[in-house]
Amino acid sequence: MKKVFTLPVILIVCMMFAAMAWASTMQIENSAICEDVVNREVVSEGASFSASVGKLYCFSKIANIDNHSSVVHAWYYGSEERARVSLNVNPPAWRTYSSKIIQAHEIGVWRVEILDQDGNLLETVRFQVTQ
Repeated sequence: MKKVFTLPVILIVCMMFAAMAWASTMQIENSAICEDVVNREVVSEGASFSASVGKLYCFSKIANIDNHSSVVHAWYYGSEERARVSLNVNPPAWRTYSSKIIQAHEIGVWRVEILDQDGNLLETVRFQVTQ
């Protein structure tokens, strides 16, 4: 018995392959939480910071950017989103960063989720704020 593919099935398969071909190849080459960014370079990188730090930065070095696009830095304190920053990126590679003021009482586990413009998770950077 022959199996016959109908036109809708063929179209769906073609669209799936096209979507995979257009999928972003953007990737995080390097990311860090740090106390400052100077001349597009990380200063005082760490995984644990004193609550007296005042402000922290999330630095991202992004490679394989296909076209003008954006990434998002979503800052989380525990499970609560505290900030969402959209950052433009340009091909072929880009360095960018966002910052977050840390309040003295915000002691605990933090993370920054780095997302592509479609909301796909590229990387998670975890850190802790201590007394």
